[in-house]
This record gives sequence, C-alpha cells and structure tokens, in this order.
Amino acid sequence: MPAISKLFNSFPLSLKNKKTPSLELFYKTTPDNKNLIQSITQLQQAYRPTFWLANTHVQLMYLELKKKLEKPLVYDRIDTLTMADGGKTALAWYGDNLSVSTPTIVILHTLTGSPHSMQDMVKDLHDYTGWRVVVAVRRGHGGLEFDSPRFSIFGSTQDLREQLIHIEQRFPESPLYAIGSSAGSGLLVRYLGEEQQNARFKASFAFCPGYNTDEGFKYCHPLYSKYMARKLIKTFIEPHQNKLQQLSTLESLKAAKDLLSFQQQVYEFSGFNNYQDYSDATNPMNVFQHITSPLMILNAVDDPVCNIQNLEPYLADIQQMDNIVVVKTRQGSHCAYQQGWQAKSWAHQLMAEYFQIMHQNAD
Repeated sequence: MPAISKLFNSFPLSLKNKKTPSLELFYKTTPDNKNLIQSITQLQQAYRPTFWLANTHVQLMYLELKKKLEKPLVYDRIDTLTMADGGKTALAWYGDNLSVSTPTIVILHTLTGSPHSMQDMVKDLHDYTGWRVVVAVRRGHGGLEFDSPRFSIFGSTQDLREQLIHIEQRFPESPLYAIGSSAGSGLLVRYLGEEQQNARFKASFAFCPGYNTDEGFKYCHPLYSKYMARKLIKTFIEPHQNKLQQLSTLESLKAAKDLLSFQQQVYEFSGFNNYQDYSDATNPMNVFQHITSPLMILNAVDDPVCNIQNLEPYLADIQQMDNIVVVKTRQGSHCAYQQGWQAKSWAHQLMAEYFQIMHQNAD
C-alpha cells in the first residue's frame, strides 16, 4: 500500500481544484463548429466519473484489471498483411458482414495495444453506431512476428497507407472514419498532416494524445513512465533480441528506465540513423498545422500519462484552425472516462455521436 499512497499523494494539487470547469471547449468560432457542438448532446452536459472511480489512478487500475479479466471479443476475421518491405501488420474486423456502404471506423491502437486491449472501444462503437469497426494492428503487436526489424512506438504512416488500401479494396463504398487512441493519436495526426486534403478519413478523433513526441514523455508520471518502458522492453525487445543484434542501440534500449529514455534510443529500431531523422519523420506536431480534415481531440486535466501541459503550446494555433475542436475535461484519467453505475465509457459515446453527426452533415 505505501506505493499506492505515494502515487496518490504525488499528483499535483492544482489538478484537484474543485473550481476547474468539468468541460472546456477550444475551437475557432465558425458557424459549422458552433452547429457541430450544439448538436452533440455529450458536450451539453458535464462529465462526471463513476463515483467509486473518481480518482485518476483508480480509473486506470480498473481499466487495466478489466482488460485482463474480461472475455476476449471474437472478431469476424483478422487479416495479416505483408507490407512492401516484408514486415507484417494486421486488420481485425468487427461487423464485417454489414452492407458494403456502411461506414467503417478505423482504430489506431495504444502504445502496446492489440485487438484484445481495444475490444471495449470496438464493441461500444459498433453498438452505438451500427457501423463496421476495424483495428489497424501495428508491427509486433497482437502476436505479430517481426519479419523485418523496423518498429516505431507510434507506428508508421506508410504502413497505415498500405492498410487503408486493403480496407478500401474490401469495402470501396464505405466512408472511413478514424480514432487514434493515446500513442495511436500520434500516428493519426502525423498521417492527417502528411496527407492534408488527400487523407482518407471523413473525420477523425484523437483520444488522449501526447502532442509533441520529443517533449511529451518528460511530463508523464514517473511510475507510469517506468512501468510502460518496462512493458515495451518485455514485449518488443527481449523476445526479438536475435533479430536485433546489429543495432548499436540494443543495450541502451534494454536498459531504458522510462519512456523518455526509450524514445530517445528507439530511432535505430525504427529504421533511422539518428534521433533527429527519426523525430523529423514521426513527430506529429511537425505537420499538425497542415491538417485540413475534421478532427476532434479529447484530453483530461488529470491525465497522468499524457500530461495536460503537452496541449498548452498548441491551443492558440488550434483556435485559428477551422477544422479542429478540442474537448478538455477536468477528470477522465488516461483513456478511461468511465461513467455511471456500470462504468461505461463517456468518451466512446462522444466519439460515436461526433462521427454520426459528421456523417449526417456530409450527406
């Protein structure tokens, strides 16, 4: 119990301020944005977490425990894809038998995510919208082998493009929408910024993003940072050491004590000669201002992983962009947002409503 007590007591008091509004919106005041916000019922009421999960750390503990104990979702099919360089990714489909014109939601998963870890989001979005949902599984995740030693904790936009080609070949009449969850939001934003008006998604949702990948891990709570760095090493480094012997940074990766040190040494594993080249090619904020398609962003002030400080440098620019709306809540923890007696996700309902309204407006 001392470790848990230390965790609770280390959180800044300013984040517990009762006077902080439960929900704030940041956007450029345009008729379209005003109409959108007024149409979303989730944004017309305060978010309040399940009373026995009000503490940010308890929310995360509950979320992790639930993932470990719940029965695995049976996906309709899982396609393993071979990328142009020989690497393996996958697509996990739910609602595969829906009509060819039914919209498809593409989920870009978390740091160590998999179809199983994303199953609550998959099931909720399918239930709320009636749409098809597909998880775009990155290299090395969900049991995929490393056939090519090229790995990025934020994913590859080139891999995503190849996955989207496969999705559109299977369902050419299906409009595409996207959610980037945590680390997956970095991949989403990078893709949207690179593709600009050619992005394949009609609208997108960034769930608890960390923004600048050079800086964001500096503000992650130390205990979570150490835990997730160790999880990355156990999941992606140690099982594949025989394929990684040529990396001069291998020992540094294995010895990483937190997310920041892992991020600073992962460039070679990702196929780059140095950290600067890696950052230039992957940091989503390098291309953020080039995004032209609709994007909603959700962050919580009490997020101990993607600290709210990461948002502040970009708020002024965001409020000059016609296509972006930021929702900032006082509580919600990191990708948690449980609400009500059954601890259902408030955020999943917001995503579903946002996409449905955007889809209706596009008709």
